Amino acid sequence: HVQVVESGGGLVQAGGSLRLSCAASTRTFSNYAMGWFRQAPGREREFVAGINWSGSSTNYEDSVKGRFTISRDNAENTLYLQMNSLKPEDTAVYYCAAVYGTLPLNGDDWGQGTQVTVSS
Repeated sequence: HVQVVESGGGLVQAGGSLRLSCAASTRTFSNYAMGWFRQAPGREREFVAGINWSGSSTNYEDSVKGRFTISRDNAENTLYLQMNSLKPEDTAVYYCAAVYGTLPLNGDDWGQGTQVTVSS
């Protein structure tokens, strides 16, 4: 599957912004739809946003619509998540993976993720 390294997380106040990056170590990155997921303490991992192979189609979990934007740079094998108007409930570890719809294709073999903490 696609090996990834997530970065860009941090501590931000409510209303602030962060941009997450996901670097993929595969020359076939552009063959895959990609997605972002997150896992908050005590909760199951959930789908956040997805993008098709070309970047022409995106989809979002309802709670992040209008605040988060997923994008990709196939020349750089990199996936992004721009997060604006952050809320404390966005606090979680964020992960990326190749996807089929909203389902990860990584066989539950996740990267280390990047921590996002939003203070109120």
